[in-house]
Amino acid sequence: MASKFLISLGIALVGLAVVTAWRSAQRENSAEASFPPEGQIVDVDGVAVHAVVMGKGPDVVLIHGSSGNTRDMTFALAPILAENYRVIVFDRPGLGYSESFNPNGETIVEQAEILQQAASKLGAERPIVAGQSYGGSVSLAWAVTRPDNISALVLIAPAAIPWETPLDAFNTVGATTIGDALALPLVSAFVPDWYVTKALDQVFAPQKAPKGYAEHFGPGLTMRRASMHANAKQRANLLDEVTELQPRYGEISVHTEIVHGTADTTVGLGWHSDRLVEQIPGAELIELEGIGHMPQVVAAPEVAAAIDRAAERAGLR
Repeated sequence: MASKFLISLGIALVGLAVVTAWRSAQRENSAEASFPPEGQIVDVDGVAVHAVVMGKGPDVVLIHGSSGNTRDMTFALAPILAENYRVIVFDRPGLGYSESFNPNGETIVEQAEILQQAASKLGAERPIVAGQSYGGSVSLAWAVTRPDNISALVLIAPAAIPWETPLDAFNTVGATTIGDALALPLVSAFVPDWYVTKALDQVFAPQKAPKGYAEHFGPGLTMRRASMHANAKQRANLLDEVTELQPRYGEISVHTEIVHGTADTTVGLGWHSDRLVEQIPGAELIELEGIGHMPQVVAAPEVAAAIDRAAERAGLR
């Protein structure tokens, strides 16, 4: 009886694995068909970097946050900026349609380097660099490690100061090899689209995701196994990387604008930007009353105004 039970259990597990792999592949293919690359692929030493370019004028690079892609920036902010700037929106490595190149998770310094090289290939040698949340960490790394290739810095709800809260369970598991093999395929295969779309409201809290945002952003791209694993590894390493980078913030010499919502509970204003503004010489902080973690979407005109100020102070307008 025991042997029959084990055989039946083994067959059931194999069946579940086959169904999970098939369903994951089907959903990922559907997401990519529904939300194809918006822009072009830039080759940087054999690594594909996806870039969306729009508008004319001084160069502005936009870098999205955790679990994001170019579509987060192209929903509201990039079209506003494109009226006065040449805007370059990148997918960070491992997310959207940019390739992952570090099996241990791309560091913020590595991401800054490859995005700067991609920007250079597109003719942007000294762009204004603007990043949100995790993208703010990458932007800080760009300003610190590549000072000759930036004209101004704009940080949007940046993760900048070492924190004390532990990494969430999902990314803790998703960063591991076992989690990648067992947990992430189940998430990709069986978590319903409506649940993922509803979860966006938690990211935007206390606001809600604007009408049309989910349909533009493509949550299914984030739910691909490779994207979730890449994102989880990057998140797992971020605290140590920010801790190492923070002592060098005083080296940043370009004009810096920081934009942060007072109601942000994901990356708290008081812990991060209130401290950061004191550590970057000449930095200025704009607090957005009642705004949560997604100013680049729900307060895009205010963020664009910060980029305008940075451009003026850099002598670009």
